[in-house]
Amino acid sequence: MANPTLEAQAGTPAPPPSRKPTLLQALRRLFSKSEDADPQKIIARRRRFVAASVLGALGVNFLMFLRFFFPRALYEPKTTFRIGYPSDFGFGVDTKFQNQYRIWVVRNTEGIFVISAICTHLGCTPDWKPSENKFKCPCHGSGYDSEGVNFEGPAPRPMDRAHVELDPEGQIVVDLSRLYRWPKGERSQFNDPGAILRV
Repeated sequence: MANPTLEAQAGTPAPPPSRKPTLLQALRRLFSKSEDADPQKIIARRRRFVAASVLGALGVNFLMFLRFFFPRALYEPKTTFRIGYPSDFGFGVDTKFQNQYRIWVVRNTEGIFVISAICTHLGCTPDWKPSENKFKCPCHGSGYDSEGVNFEGPAPRPMDRAHVELDPEGQIVVDLSRLYRWPKGERSQFNDPGAILRV
C-alpha cells in the first residue's frame, strides 16, 4: 500500500531554499538612510556631535593651560644635613646613611671624612665589602679602598669627598654641594680644610 503523504510530497514541487542575506547586504541595510528617517533629526544629531567634539577639544586645551599654574617641583634631598656627633662613629666605614643621603662616613687615624657614594666611572652606587675591605661597583667592577681611592676597574679617579664641619652644638654637618676631588694627574684636595674633620 502506498503512503499518501509520500505521494503528495513527490507530486508537489519543493519550496525554494530560503536565502540568508550576506554580510555585505546586512551592512548596507544597517548604514543606509532609511526612507522614513527625519532629515531634521539627522542634522540635529550631527550638530550635537560636532558641538561635543569642539567643546571636548576646548576643555582639554583649557586643562592643559591650567596645568602651567601648578609647576612640577622636584623634591630632592637636602644637600646640607647633620649626621651626629663625632663620638657616634667608630673606626672604619659607616654605611647607615647610604640609602638616605648616598654617603659613607669613614673614621681613621687622621679623622672623619664623608665619601660621596657615586662611582666616578658612570655614576653607579658602589657597595661596601667589609670582608674585602673595599668598595666595589656592581656595574663595571671598579674597586676603591676604604678611603675611596680607586685601584681597579675602569674608574678614572677616586670618589669625591663632601665638606664636613662641626656646628656650634658639636654635631657633624655635611654639605654635599661642596665636594673635594682628586682629578687624575692633579693635586689631591682630600687634605684641604673641610675635606676631613680632625678629631
